[in-house]
Amino acid sequence: MKLRVVELLLVSTLPAMVLAQKGLPDFGLTVATILAGTLAAGSANAFNMVIEADLDRLMVRTAKRPLVTGQVSKRSAVIFASIIGLLSLVIFQIYTTTLATVLTAVAIAYYVLVYTLALKRTTSQNIVWGGAAGCMPVLIGWAAVTNSLAPAAWAFFFLIFFWTPPHFWALAIKYEDDYAAAKIPMLPVVATRANVLKQMWFHTIAMIISSGVLLYLAELQWWSYVATFTLGAVFAAQLLALKEGAANYNQVAGKIFQWSITYLSLVSVVLVVAQLVKA
Repeated sequence: MKLRVVELLLVSTLPAMVLAQKGLPDFGLTVATILAGTLAAGSANAFNMVIEADLDRLMVRTAKRPLVTGQVSKRSAVIFASIIGLLSLVIFQIYTTTLATVLTAVAIAYYVLVYTLALKRTTSQNIVWGGAAGCMPVLIGWAAVTNSLAPAAWAFFFLIFFWTPPHFWALAIKYEDDYAAAKIPMLPVVATRANVLKQMWFHTIAMIISSGVLLYLAELQWWSYVATFTLGAVFAAQLLALKEGAANYNQVAGKIFQWSITYLSLVSVVLVVAQLVKA
């Protein structure tokens, strides 16, 4: 289920629910949404591991995954992924809203069919467009509360959308040899370092702008702008250290990857606190 990845996805679900509710959402609704979201993301990840078992075998980072080692068979993994995926949809439909259920089904299908099957092995922009699946928890969390999607929900979506490429490309830089061995055309594998950095800057700036739009649409306090833009500035400062000819290029990329996780977590905290204080 790649639960460490799922945990990161859920970081954006709760603040979306708080913003949608304009306060703390119902506890039962929150538990149902987090549980069902975990199962849905786990289902998509399990299907991903079934499809990519041949690639995982070629990469040091993924060579010990259970389908590669034979600890779990592909048939068992497909059954498991199908059951928890269907269970997540049932929970969403019973305890949340129809829109949240539909968005969850779309997210699973998009990650498996569009990202894993259609994009990952064919284009260096795979994580840009495929990463939209990772933005869906924001919309799902919002829809679970209101059964609708406000402009602020879409602003939050785009914040995650633009955050995803620099986050993942930093990881791809660190494991460039792995992706090259598996012939996966991640941008750092097929593009120059200058081009990678240029695209990381574009998405980082767009991410910071999106965060400002989100704060404005959510009508949050002035201090949340200061906090969020400061976090964005720290993110941008990390990129300044990613110099094309640096001897520690991979180490800097690793730090950017770690900071990107911290950034998203802290922005989520700011959003929750700002909304609760406002309420």
